[in-house]
Amino acid sequence: MILRNIMVAIMCLLSIPLFAQKISVTGKVFDRDTHEPIAGARITLSTGQARATLSNFGGAFSFEDVSISDTVIVDFIGYLTLRLPVAKNIIVALPADQQQLQAMVVTATREAALRSQSPIAISKLSPKLIDETKATHVYELINKTPGVIMPPYTNEEHGMSIRQPMGESAYYLYMEDGIPIRPLGIFNHNALIEVNQFAIQSIEVVKGPVSSIYGPEAVGGAINFMTQRPTAIPTATIGIQADHLGHRRIHFGAGGRVNKFGLYVGGLASKQRDSWMEQTDYDKVVINARAEYDFTDKTRLVGTFMYGDYYSQAAGYVDSLQFYSRQYVSNNDFSYRKSEASRSRLTLEHDWAENSKSFITLFQRNNKLEQNPFYRIRWNINNPTVATGEINSNDFESYGVVAQHSQSFNFMQSKLIAGGVVDFTKNDYWAYGIDLDAVLDPTGQFVEQFTIAQKRPDIQIGNYEADIINYASYVQYDFEPFDKLRFSVGGRYDVMSLDYSNNIDASAGEITYRRFTPKIGVTYDLGNNRGLYSNYAQGFSPPGLTAIFRPRPNTDPVSFYTNLEPAYFHSYEVGGWAAIIQQKVSVDLSLYQMNGRNEILNIRLEDNTNDYRSAGKTLHRGVEFGLNARPSNEYWFRFGGTAALHRFEDFQISDNPSDPLQNLAGFEMPRAPRWLWNSEFTYYPKWLSRFRSALEWQYVSSYYQNQVNTVTYAGYHLLNFRAGYSWKAIEVYTNVMNLTNKLYAHSATRGNNPADRTTYNPGAPRIVVMGVQYNFVGKNKSN
Repeated sequence: MILRNIMVAIMCLLSIPLFAQKISVTGKVFDRDTHEPIAGARITLSTGQARATLSNFGGAFSFEDVSISDTVIVDFIGYLTLRLPVAKNIIVALPADQQQLQAMVVTATREAALRSQSPIAISKLSPKLIDETKATHVYELINKTPGVIMPPYTNEEHGMSIRQPMGESAYYLYMEDGIPIRPLGIFNHNALIEVNQFAIQSIEVVKGPVSSIYGPEAVGGAINFMTQRPTAIPTATIGIQADHLGHRRIHFGAGGRVNKFGLYVGGLASKQRDSWMEQTDYDKVVINARAEYDFTDKTRLVGTFMYGDYYSQAAGYVDSLQFYSRQYVSNNDFSYRKSEASRSRLTLEHDWAENSKSFITLFQRNNKLEQNPFYRIRWNINNPTVATGEINSNDFESYGVVAQHSQSFNFMQSKLIAGGVVDFTKNDYWAYGIDLDAVLDPTGQFVEQFTIAQKRPDIQIGNYEADIINYASYVQYDFEPFDKLRFSVGGRYDVMSLDYSNNIDASAGEITYRRFTPKIGVTYDLGNNRGLYSNYAQGFSPPGLTAIFRPRPNTDPVSFYTNLEPAYFHSYEVGGWAAIIQQKVSVDLSLYQMNGRNEILNIRLEDNTNDYRSAGKTLHRGVEFGLNARPSNEYWFRFGGTAALHRFEDFQISDNPSDPLQNLAGFEMPRAPRWLWNSEFTYYPKWLSRFRSALEWQYVSSYYQNQVNTVTYAGYHLLNFRAGYSWKAIEVYTNVMNLTNKLYAHSATRGNNPADRTTYNPGAPRIVVMGVQYNFVGKNKSN
């Protein structure tokens, strides 16, 4: 009896752990590279699907009554699946799946969606790619996008080419967290000088019109910069960067979350002194901040703020003799550009259910941009010792609201997205002339130096005030009538009202543009990370205000461009994507044709003045391709580019019968290379952990310099090398730009007259960039 009681007692004691080992589990899921929380990750217990939950906006999740013998499975699209043992507190650093084509993008619909379900050509530059590039300037990142080239000018000033020739046309939309950097009608091709390179988390580039969601100017494409979110665990970074030609930069960033509140702050200060080209000193200070507060798991508030101050000398172009002799001297010491900008937004998001979401965003933008532009210098060939220029200032203050709701339905796996925009902007612009003295070279053929003789505020080139109001509503409906076949139909209706006062001729009035821009697309999922898509979309862009209220040349009394028509585009596109060779190689391909009507172009006249025209037809046709290969963790190869044709179909430039050329029909558009590509091979050796090296190859083919196709520029091949090594929290790196010290130009232009000379925007010689960075990451081990 005693023995039996002892045995029962022993068995009871042994069984206590079997019944007592139930615990409560809390956890946090974040990106292993960026440490940003991952919302919507699926966390499952190995006991079955009935025990599953999703991480919230801050990446947090929890379970009750979990057996310690259980296993936690963490899964999210675009990341590797992890299986972890149960613990009271589980910290999950989820690694990205480099072969995964089902990446999440937000620019297609203003909310997270699968790339494979978005029937448009869209590329995403990942946080890892951005971090390893260690870019000095934004163009170093953008140029990695297949089919895109962002030609840099002086310092951080730039042009753009997405399904358009290289240039400064107002057919691109630049956004920060989905909010346009510039209001409608005030496009500036240099808008990205304000971007904080160090606070970029990822970049999404849409190629082709997205006017059905974002409205006018989103024609050639849209670039959306996603700023850094507060990290799930405490992080901080500080670093310095310098090159041997006078560039210096210090940057910092820190973020983290405490319970429901998260904060990130990051900024940089950079300067350039005594560079390889004269008259190119510059200073830039920019800071970004982002705060997030989770009221509940379903409701959150997000606020962002940006401030930037930029000043740059602007040397301009060089002539042929200076270019080929590498004498990068400036013909003036007075041109400059300075910008002061601030942007902020406040977004309230609410998840009504897993398939029902809404947000409302209030935003504000302020910008002051003043310049004495070198490209406004006009040399008087009939009186060669004098010239003219101008000083101008374009300032705006704008406020707006964006609201959107999305609702998913079981019926045909459909989803409805509807939203509206109100954007009010007050714009002030003035420009006046300056008289210049010109010193000629010994041959008397060109100007060696311009100097300011006197400023002429009495010569008004532009002086207006305008109130711009943009009302818009948009809707998109996605549905799947058959398995794996998904349609996306949408459209947006815009009303842009421009109430102006032109102080030059004391006129006032109102100009209104209205346009409905539809789109329809279809995707077909072939399975195994393969698919096809097709898309038709319209684009629309009204003329910019600085074009409308600029005096026409050679008019007396002076007249303006108030009769410029909006530009319209019809875009047709087919494409596909596939992962092959055991998912180690991914390829994507798109073929497009975009027909433009009333495309607004800056035409060079015979007397060397410029005139705006919006009459005629243009053609933009091409194929874009991309390839990514990762045969092992040691090697990564990417290759992407485009073959394209940009041509005038019918474009009247003169009504004068005596002019030798009156229509540009059949001529290729200038600065439109037939081929572009960017390729990179990256090596992560096993024998030296945490070391990386990469060789990048960029190619730009030949193109016509002028509108009449008489002179070409040969294009260039360019090699860049990057390497970095991390030891504990210290990271050191070097970028060798233009490795072979190639002589090349980012652009070469010439007038239409036989006597005109080519002007070059020279590329930099070999530049060696060095940097060191300290990266602090808080503890991420499980408790």
